[in-house]
Amino acid sequence: MKVFLIIVWFGQKVYSPNFVLLKSPTFMSVLVNKNSRVIVQGFTGSEGSFHAGQMIEYGTNVVGGVTPAKGGTEHLGRPVFNTVKDAVEKTGADVSIIFVPPAFAADAIMEAADSGIKVIIAITEGIPVKDMMTAKKYLSQKGVTLIGPNCPGVITPGEAKVGIMPGFVFKKGRIGIVSKSGTLTYEAADQIVKAGLGISTAIGIGGDPIIGTPTKEAVELLMNDPETDAIVMIGEIGGNYEPLAARWIKSDGNRKPVVGFIAGQTAPPGRRMGHAGAIIGGADDTAAAKMKIMKECGIHVVESPAEIGETMAKVLGKK
Repeated sequence: MKVFLIIVWFGQKVYSPNFVLLKSPTFMSVLVNKNSRVIVQGFTGSEGSFHAGQMIEYGTNVVGGVTPAKGGTEHLGRPVFNTVKDAVEKTGADVSIIFVPPAFAADAIMEAADSGIKVIIAITEGIPVKDMMTAKKYLSQKGVTLIGPNCPGVITPGEAKVGIMPGFVFKKGRIGIVSKSGTLTYEAADQIVKAGLGISTAIGIGGDPIIGTPTKEAVELLMNDPETDAIVMIGEIGGNYEPLAARWIKSDGNRKPVVGFIAGQTAPPGRRMGHAGAIIGGADDTAAAKMKIMKECGIHVVESPAEIGETMAKVLGKK
């Protein structure tokens, strides 16, 4: 008599007729996927309502939301909870997106981390730096991934959109995107798609001075992702995120091709460009200095975002 072993793996059944563990199904994507259980903090506010509606329409598995004092009600066909802890206990949520006003956003981030959320995506812009310093230190003890604040979010096309990006721009493929700029994330995706390629996961890391996941860490996630063949890395003037990422890419052996772009090439020293984190403080913070380091580290640097798709296609031998 043969005994059949049924293994349940992320909701998929794998059958083995002789108790032999079959190779687990390849189920991989960076940060968010179709099995992510997402809650929205600041769910019933105008921003939270609008973008949660867009996420649900896209097909993201939004399982509920949090607005204090509105627990027990329903919004957009999803349950509302008073606390993140309640939401996690009732829905099994593992991802949270935050649309909470700046004064309360750091507390919302720490509440999510404290309640068992594994990936926190903070959209809120203008969180006080002192608050973010406290939150980042707190998160370092929790083993939680924070994307943002002041970011467009994360999208794994065809699976989950956890953010404010226009979903229709992103077509599924095998190119990862890491970007400090929200708008340039969409531009890069559009260029990649026009070149006949597609996106595995796009990560908008955020433009505030203190963010949860710097460029290097986001690039590392995609470099280790078997569903990503190449990476687009978009940075800005100011700070050292891109040089650190570039040097890591080189030290890691340039395992996957990287196409890079730095925004703010015409910015004069000391000028802040759009984001609080985009300010030139020294000679190495300029676009030219960053582009030089990136080239020296084997990154294919483009002068304009309009060249991203064409350059990636050439690098991959598709053109």
